[in-house]
Amino acid sequence: MKTWLALIVAPSVMLGVQSIMYALVTPSCAAQARFGLHASGAIALAITVLLAFLAYGEWKRLADPVTADHDAGDARTARRFLAIVGTAVAALSSLVILAMWFNTWVLSPCSPWP
Repeated sequence: MKTWLALIVAPSVMLGVQSIMYALVTPSCAAQARFGLHASGAIALAITVLLAFLAYGEWKRLADPVTADHDAGDARTARRFLAIVGTAVAALSSLVILAMWFNTWVLSPCSPWP
């Protein structure tokens, strides 16, 4: 379950916060305050990092380095592979959110486009 949360919820949070941050640009410009933009970015980043750690924990729980047969087609190997992919997807989603949030720190919401 933790793996599926990382695989599905993390990219959904990333896309959702992109929409939320885009929708908050006009009110942030009118109020000359960036709190809503920073709060949404911080909350989304916290969620995706938490999901990445949960998937990583599942990955490590399923790891058995002594008797690991990485070519075995059993369910444990498949779950471990999904945990690895879930960790990567959640980490990538976190990096994308961090990149979007960085723009909030650098650029003003009222800056005109050239």
